[in-house]
Amino acid sequence: MRARQNLVELFSTFLQFESNRFSGWVTDAKLYRSIKACLNNFSEAKVNEDFWAVYWHKQTQKSEKPEVALGHMSAYLQEPCYWTVQKMMLRSQQSYDKMPDLFQVAIASVPKILKSCNPDVSGSVKAYASIAFGNIIRDYLKQTKEANFCNNWALLLKTSRKLLTESLQNAGFDAATRERYLLAWTCFESIYLPRKDTRLRQTAAPDSETWQAIAAAYNHMRHQLASPGGECSKENMERWLIECGNQVRKYLYPPVKSLNAPKPGYEEGELQDELVDNFQESLLTEWIQEEEKAARLEQKKQINNILTEAIAKLDATSQQLLQLYYQKTLTQQQIAQELAIQQYTVSRRLSKTRESLLLTLTRWSQQTLHISVTSDVVKYISTVLEEWLQAHYHRE
Repeated sequence: MRARQNLVELFSTFLQFESNRFSGWVTDAKLYRSIKACLNNFSEAKVNEDFWAVYWHKQTQKSEKPEVALGHMSAYLQEPCYWTVQKMMLRSQQSYDKMPDLFQVAIASVPKILKSCNPDVSGSVKAYASIAFGNIIRDYLKQTKEANFCNNWALLLKTSRKLLTESLQNAGFDAATRERYLLAWTCFESIYLPRKDTRLRQTAAPDSETWQAIAAAYNHMRHQLASPGGECSKENMERWLIECGNQVRKYLYPPVKSLNAPKPGYEEGELQDELVDNFQESLLTEWIQEEEKAARLEQKKQINNILTEAIAKLDATSQQLLQLYYQKTLTQQQIAQELAIQQYTVSRRLSKTRESLLLTLTRWSQQTLHISVTSDVVKYISTVLEEWLQAHYHRE
């Protein structure tokens, strides 16, 4: 890969794809004129890459019209973005035809990266961006993998009201339809709690009795809507929620357009200078991979210890409920009969016990992994907890 030769190229050219490979640098005329004019106004002592990276970074944060500054920084970060994508592809064993898509996912986050970057603290803008690009691609690959694993029922149980709302808005549904779908989802989430399937990413669809209960709950609550509409059958309820799951999936993981398409707001230039892929995995990269694997195993061990200790501290009744529910796989009704108590008492105590364990795991995540707790994060941690409980009691 030919490195760019001077400051004008660094801040005004973009990598171009052809047949899923980089084919050359393309110059943006507007950015070319901008950087040329700026270079003419500064002394040679200040004409260096780091100075201009910090200068344009500050302009993206302070200027009322930061588009030009963002263009310069996007051009500047082309190479670190490319090499980061290349490394992540090799680590995750992605096919080479994914390169344009992953590159676009990463480079589109430049404004967000610049907003969180402080050159006075982090030093090199390139170094900070490289780390950020890696995190962005890693998260994207994880989400894509999760979407491929999850069926609609699992996806709906993991989603949030805000995300579903945005998905339906993005799909173009009118306000009345969105309201009804959101209420249907609320009833589904509150009534359908699949706890028996160890493969939570492939959650079984609700049975006929559960669909009837969901529909009944919806029909009871629909009068609070601005446009209540008529009563909804269980068949319609199932169709609505399938549509909700499809729209969440489309919204979260849309197909990424090829970078060969013209860049909005920029002029196209001539392609030149063949780029050769000469990146090879180093021993250092292999060592990093092993270190990351060891870190994941250590986290898994810590989670196991934390939850095992938390269960040991529960009262005898709570421990018995967990064993009957997860180890003996009894239904709540069967547990109620065995313990001679009401079914709703079993449901309430199980919920409180799980909430206690969820709180323990969430606090550990905050303190140890420094994770900011949001509704989506809590949903994910709840899924981790459920999978752990299934595995833990099946081992005993």
